Formats: sequence, structure tokens, C-alpha cells
Amino acid sequence: MSQDFVPFDSLRQRVRTILESMDLVPLQNTDVYLVRNLYGKVRVIAGEPVGDVARGVLADLAGKLSRELGAHGHPPADALLMLDASVASLLEPSSKILDRIFWADRMVTNNGWRTVARPTLQSNRYTLFSVKGGVGRSTTAAILAWHLARQGEHVLVVDLDMESPGLGSAVLDQGTLPEFGAVDWFVEDLVGQGAHVAKRMTGTPTWADDLEGTVTVVPAHGHGGNPGEYLTKLGRVHLNTKVPWTDRLNDMITKLETARERTIVLIESRSGLHDIAAATVTDLGAHTLLFATDSPSSWTDYKMLFSHWRDHDVAKTMRNRLSIVSALTPETDTEKYIEGFAEQSWRLFCDHLYDEISPSSTDDAFSFDLHESSAPHNPIPIHWNRGLATGSSLRRINVAPVTTAYSDFLRSFDSQLRPETAR
Repeated sequence: MSQDFVPFDSLRQRVRTILESMDLVPLQNTDVYLVRNLYGKVRVIAGEPVGDVARGVLADLAGKLSRELGAHGHPPADALLMLDASVASLLEPSSKILDRIFWADRMVTNNGWRTVARPTLQSNRYTLFSVKGGVGRSTTAAILAWHLARQGEHVLVVDLDMESPGLGSAVLDQGTLPEFGAVDWFVEDLVGQGAHVAKRMTGTPTWADDLEGTVTVVPAHGHGGNPGEYLTKLGRVHLNTKVPWTDRLNDMITKLETARERTIVLIESRSGLHDIAAATVTDLGAHTLLFATDSPSSWTDYKMLFSHWRDHDVAKTMRNRLSIVSALTPETDTEKYIEGFAEQSWRLFCDHLYDEISPSSTDDAFSFDLHESSAPHNPIPIHWNRGLATGSSLRRINVAPVTTAYSDFLRSFDSQLRPETAR
């Protein structure tokens, strides 16, 4: 084993370099898994039967990993594990390194960001997500619901920021809060009572009474503002039963949205890079609005997410369902701010999600110029406005500050993100 310090972040590249230095032809009929365990140690796993030559190559590879990965390598005696082929096939690779050579990470959390459960985009679902809190997602959900209902749409708003709930109580008056919320549904569904809760987990804002369409809100908690044993229930929300909890989440939303024909669903996600947020971005087939500010921390966090998608081969599935939002766009020097934001966003998308353009590239390459107005990187602005700076304003819709802050956002949403049939 190497005595040199080998950092975690260098492992994938070191492994690739080792593989590229070897003759791997004898492995062309063998699936090989390079498994990084919870401690970050990497070993080789392959399925029996394999021939003597292939076994020799596997042993050579395992030996090199043991020697060259430092503390992240297994001892030579444990660096190669041969399993029955039927057992080895149950390993869930996170990405492919070379043909029939796969990388598999074992993680306690954040597995959700590396897969896309529903690769087909559902045109009626929108997730409002941010890597940082306090960027106006709740306010935007309420105003977008109001805007769409004014045009005759049926809108379902779901508060899935369950660790920091607030949308329901901010939008609904005391008398319109439902008995139950999303957390209650997850808990009661564990014992087969989800259907009972579903009938009593929606409320309607008073400002929606006179609109041509409808607005239905599912808060994180109910009980008329008294959430009961909320933390105790929250600890059970993400349990997997025979059905994964992400499938249960999709089931809940599907049942609520099919209560009315042609329902538009707005999902307020938890902020940050936790698995819970991943479910709303990758597992519901929703178009995701990425809220950001032009700050180093915001771009760094999105870089971590985008590079993760790229490294785990899901970037091509995710990139056409993203739109970035310039949240809290300042009132002064707005044009200069938007230009700087757009350039940072464009570089982020070019580095991690867009196709590289070369002379031999085809016309269908997924790449956009800096000033392409319909590109995912092009910021949809929401302007900061003092009249919308408090959550209490969500119980009443004041048209004047809404127009000032949201006219550009709502215009872009209608022209770029809504299905053609709904415009």
C-alpha cells in the first residue's frame, strides 16, 4: 500500500489512469465493478465464472489499486472479491468508467442526485429548488399559482420543504388551513390510512376565491396551525416500505393532481443538496426552476451538483428540464447585475451540462450561446421588492408590488416553460 497521502477526490482519476495503462481485452466478456465503500476504500468485484487469463487481469488490477490508492485501497488479500454472477449483477453502479467496467459508490445519503427515476418530463409539474434558503421560493410559488389561476388554470401547490415548513401558514388564513398536511400523509400511509388524510390535507387561499381557475395548497402540516407531534412524525416521513418513499411521494402527488383535470403542480422543494431535495428534482419528472443569486457560494454549490450529474451520466437527462432564476435581483444597476449573472450561469452550464462544440459537431448538439434567450442558463429575473419582503403578504396579493417584482418572470414562464396547449 502506498504511504503517500491520496485524497478522496483523486480516486476516480487515479483508477481511470490505472485502467488506461492495462490490457483489458481479456475482460471484454466480464462485468467488473469498482466499488468504493462507505469508508472510501475501493475494491474490485466481478462475477464468476471467468477464465484464468481474465482472473489474472482482475488480480493485477486489484493489486495496483491496493498499492496506488493509499489509505483508500484495500489490503491485497481483500482487494478482489469474486461473486456468483447472479449476485454481482445486483450491484447498482453509479456510472460507467469504460465498456463493462462500472463505478459503484456506497453512500449513507445523497444517492438520489445520481439517478433520474422518471426520465420522461411531465409538462404540468414544476419544482422550485435552491441550494440556499431565503431566496423567495415560497413567495414565487404563491404568485405563480395566482398568475396561472387568473388565466383559468387549476393549480396545486405542495410544500415539501418539510424540514423548514412555512408556505401553508404563509398563504392560508387560519380558517382555511386543512386538518392535515404532507407529513401527516406520509405517516398515515405507513399504516394504510393515506386515503383518509388526502381528503383533508388541502386548503384554498382567500385571494383565489374570485379567480377564473383554482388554487389548492397542500401545507407541510395541518391542524389549523397546531402541527401536533411534528418532529416525531417528520422522523418517519422518509421510511422505505415495500415501496420506496420516493415512489410514495409520486403516488401522493399523482392522486392529488388527478382530482382535477389538467392540474398544474408547483412543488416547493427543500433547499440544499440533501437526498430529500433530490427527490423533488430528479424523481417527479418535473421541470426545475433553479433559484440562485450572483454570489460565489451559490455558483460553487451548483457546480458541485452539476459536476455530480455529469460524473454519474445523468446530465443529459437533467439538462433539458432546468431553468435558472435570478432571485432577489437588485433594484440598482439591474442590467449590469443580470449580465454578470448570465455570464456566470453560462460558464457553469458550458463546463458541466452543455455539449462541447467542435467542427464535427452535429446541429443537434445541446449547447447555447451566451445571449440565447431560451437557453437553460439564461436567467429569468425576479426583482427584489420591499412590498414582497415579508411572508405575511402571501395571504393577500397586492398587484402593484407583484407587477414590479414578477412581470419579467411571469412573462418568461408563460412564453418558455408552459406547454404549448396551455398558452
